[in-house]
Amino acid sequence: MTTLSAGIMLFLIMDPLGNIPIFLSLLKDVPPKRRRRVMVRELLIALGVLLGFLVGGQVLLSLLQLKPDSISIAGGIVLFLIGIRMVFPPADGGGIFGKSGGGEPFIVPMAIPGVAGPSAMAALLLLTNTQPGRTADWAIALVGAWLATAVILLCSTYLFRWLGESVLTALERVMGMLLIAMAVQMFLGGLAAYLHLHI
Repeated sequence: MTTLSAGIMLFLIMDPLGNIPIFLSLLKDVPPKRRRRVMVRELLIALGVLLGFLVGGQVLLSLLQLKPDSISIAGGIVLFLIGIRMVFPPADGGGIFGKSGGGEPFIVPMAIPGVAGPSAMAALLLLTNTQPGRTADWAIALVGAWLATAVILLCSTYLFRWLGESVLTALERVMGMLLIAMAVQMFLGGLAAYLHLHI
């Protein structure tokens, strides 16, 4: 996997366009002057968590004695389920965030699992385990995906007003389909490696 494709995969997993309505809902009880500051804080916390997983992922997998093949297959399954939820969201509309509560959000649910969700962590573990010598490349991909996500979420109010909920929903479905395709490829790659096949 190239750095660009890894960055695109992480961007799709973070799903900023699909998260815009949920983020706006979570911030509705926060004073307007503090909303941007809260969002920047949550985005930085999410980046720190993801960088921690990127750096410590190899150590974690070594402790758990997990093989690259099993990580690739499991990562494909997790990404597939996330893509399915993007294409067919739950009826309650909560998505991965759950139901929003009142007050100012802190870490949960905006930073975790909003931006730094289980699927993003699993993808980073997969990248560091399959090609451990390219941590710098994966860091560049992560920061690039995070920057794109941060720009979109920080402009969420304007995008929601300009595009509308129906357009954002359609874009989320398209991103979900792309993520499903990448998940299937990841699953097949892990299965092929396990069975010593060439596909």
